[in-house]
Amino acid sequence: MSACVPTRAADSTRPRRIHQPHSPPPTPPRRFRIAGADLSASIAVFLIALPLSLGIALATGAPLQSGLVAAAVGGLVAARLGGSPLQVSGPAAGLTVVTAELIHRYGWRTTCAITVLAGVAQLGLGCLRVARTALAVSPAIVHGMLAGIGVTIAVAQLHIVLGGTPQSSVLDNLHALPAQLARVHPAAVSMSALTLTLLFAWPRIPGRVGNVLRTVPAALVAVAGATLTASLTGLVLPKVDLPSWSSHALAGLPEGPVLGIAAAVLTVTLVCSVQSLLGAVAVDKLVAGRPAQQARVGRSDLNRELLGQGAANVVSGALGGLPVAGVAVRSSANVQAGAVSRNSTMLHGVFVVVAALLMVPILELIPLASLAALVMAVGIQMVSLHHIRTVTRHREVLVYVVTTLGVVCLGVLEGVALGVSMAVAVALHRLTRTRITHDERGAVHHVRVRGQLTFLAVPRLSRTLHLVPQGAYVVLELDGSFMDHAAYESLQDWQNAHVARGGTVDLTGRTGTRIAEPAGPSHCRCRPWTPWRNHHCEPSAGPQPASADDRSRGAGRADGPEGPAGAAGRDGRSGQSGHQLARGISAFQRNTAPLVRGELARLAREGQRPSQLFLTCADSRLVTSMITSSGPGDLFVVRNVGNLVPRPGEESGDDSVAAAIEYAVDVLHVRSITVCGHSGCGAMQALLNAEPGGAQTPLKRWLRHGLPSLERMAAKNRPWARLAGRAPADAVEQLCLTNVVQQLDHLRAHESVARALREGALELHGMYFHVGEAQAYLLVERDDGELFDHVGAAEDLRHPA
Repeated sequence: MSACVPTRAADSTRPRRIHQPHSPPPTPPRRFRIAGADLSASIAVFLIALPLSLGIALATGAPLQSGLVAAAVGGLVAARLGGSPLQVSGPAAGLTVVTAELIHRYGWRTTCAITVLAGVAQLGLGCLRVARTALAVSPAIVHGMLAGIGVTIAVAQLHIVLGGTPQSSVLDNLHALPAQLARVHPAAVSMSALTLTLLFAWPRIPGRVGNVLRTVPAALVAVAGATLTASLTGLVLPKVDLPSWSSHALAGLPEGPVLGIAAAVLTVTLVCSVQSLLGAVAVDKLVAGRPAQQARVGRSDLNRELLGQGAANVVSGALGGLPVAGVAVRSSANVQAGAVSRNSTMLHGVFVVVAALLMVPILELIPLASLAALVMAVGIQMVSLHHIRTVTRHREVLVYVVTTLGVVCLGVLEGVALGVSMAVAVALHRLTRTRITHDERGAVHHVRVRGQLTFLAVPRLSRTLHLVPQGAYVVLELDGSFMDHAAYESLQDWQNAHVARGGTVDLTGRTGTRIAEPAGPSHCRCRPWTPWRNHHCEPSAGPQPASADDRSRGAGRADGPEGPAGAAGRDGRSGQSGHQLARGISAFQRNTAPLVRGELARLAREGQRPSQLFLTCADSRLVTSMITSSGPGDLFVVRNVGNLVPRPGEESGDDSVAAAIEYAVDVLHVRSITVCGHSGCGAMQALLNAEPGGAQTPLKRWLRHGLPSLERMAAKNRPWARLAGRAPADAVEQLCLTNVVQQLDHLRAHESVARALREGALELHGMYFHVGEAQAYLLVERDDGELFDHVGAAEDLRHPA
């Protein structure tokens, strides 16, 4: 790997001056190339989308070609303009009920016009940048809406499965079901049964043969199997009828009452937008679980995604297609197939266009009963048991049930409105319903508050607390997730008064674990992150502002042989540092230890099993657990000045790093090793400024392991390392980046690492943390050399395990 910058003549190892260009050198134009993973993923998505698009068009009562138009437009327009690279858009099952009702009420051409107007509305919402407000909708409402739509789809398609024709509403379909069962069409039922059998049995084929066969989508196998069987046996039953494209109906001017058209546009806009935005968030979660994809795929831009969906609906409606939205089934298949860019989604749209133009004779062999069975299965799967368990656990099952029944009985917009009303009612009920109990067990008074503690509960809380006698020991359990300012002030005043009269108060959470008390005048008013902000909190009426000397000592400290303790000693403040250490330990024992005691006890019994070795600098500003979102037992951390890895065989006089590497790889069996550099590294600054000769201090002897990084940076034949497309800010940052790459090369020279790499049991990663921006970067390999690529803010990172 190489990610270096030529800084001066090749015969020098220490660059003295860097001449930064006013702008980065122009990069040669890249040829358009499609990754193999995108090509294979596009084929898998196309094979799923083709039968589903026809089935959804059949379920809505629209021309079957409209499903192919929507699939093609979703693949080409939404994929190219949208903000979620791997989300696949097209005709969605969640829009089936809405579209069917519009076609029944206004006709097909007006429905297409409504789709165009809904797309325009989505474009307007995208320009207003309100996409994230859609995520404020309760998940119980969204899942209830999808469940209601799924029930409606399943009941309607059941009539086609039995060989009949569905009615216009769920209640009418249920009322007509007994008569339909009395006149079952055997051929339609047999093809539907075969489709469902193949659909559910195909993914469950065991063994190696099953692993190979499962690469073909089950939906395609089910429809193809039923089509082939119907053709070979000569069964007489309705089949797909695709009229000539020359007679395909396009959008017309909307005809109908203005208020009705406006309500229809609002409904389509709402359902399409919410489903697409929630789908984009779900795709981000799927990609986050696959580190190899996450390094190459950016997070979704929800406002841009809304613009892309709006443009797709405008084009689809104008061309006589169904409404377009993000589709979960196709999107998850795209991610699981390993897609790495929006090219996979766009290719699937191209394949749909080719199929619609060249495969019409084959498509017209598909039995309608087979497509109906496929869509009915999709509708049943929309009633997810996992979602029901989730809303039950969060005590929102009433919102879910009301939304589902509202969608089934009244319609999508009415059902969602009922769900929102119920969600507001439940929230108000929870906010106002607070139970406060008091009981005495021996010499301890237990006061328990169940529910949210707001100003409405303050009178009852005060009455209960005043029942506690003076000087008593009180355990106050707050079994809720919210406390407003009025309740906080009331609780704090009572606690201060009770403690002043000789009493004792322990505040506990839901599990009985002791939590921090409200801060009084004698307590430190410090934020949770202040213990690593180099603050000096005094037990006075509040935090004192740091002096200029304090600020100068706290900022810009470079690595060196002396740390904070040495500086404090020189200033005569070692006593204060000792008090700060004691306060920190006391705060840990009081607040943190009860929360982690169980996990640490398990680690003590089972031993450490870290998944990765994290080798980084000793700089005090690098908090490894914070920037990797890790906890006890996750990381085996090795820190030294400059995050250096001495090459094996060198007379370094210190084998600690090599010993740690050998122990991590051979004993702990870590799966990855990460070398993490950082901005403003004092060791790299010392390397750049070091003069030849002079006394060989311990620091100078150690820093000689960084000389290969200097040589690598000075070489003229190595490319610039870049951070998310930008050049390094200065020579120090360039050396910090180059040093990470060089230390990875040193790692490969260690025997234990080389052996694990050959066996495929170990991965190496380079990482760079920009302290001032709180931004992390991962080293990724590209065709033109290695680049440090932007990953995300520190809170978005996850360790590879």
